[in-house]
Amino acid sequence: MSEKQLAMWTHLSAFAGFIIPFGNIIAPLVIWLTNKEKSSFVDTQGKEALNFQITVTIASLVSLILTIIVIGVLLAIAVGIFDVVMIIIAAVKVSKGEEFRYPLCIRFIK
Repeated sequence: MSEKQLAMWTHLSAFAGFIIPFGNIIAPLVIWLTNKEKSSFVDTQGKEALNFQITVTIASLVSLILTIIVIGVLLAIAVGIFDVVMIIIAAVKVSKGEEFRYPLCIRFIK
């Protein structure tokens, strides 16, 4: 598998979070850890995917807490839509070999 494909799958693997709790972090983490030594492109995109999914998870937890008031439901919907759209954009960009940086992302892993 080429480095472009691995980077693409690193981003797309975040969709596992819609099936498995915390799969959005675990799946990209596994791909990144097993391939970061082989390719600097996969290394940087893996970090980017992980950082974004950690940020999304935090935003989702805040939304869950805020469901006590109605704004939490609206925020959860917005976070979910933003997550899906950004994952697709990231996957398309890196499949073409372009670097991608998520907006509104806290960079925990440098």
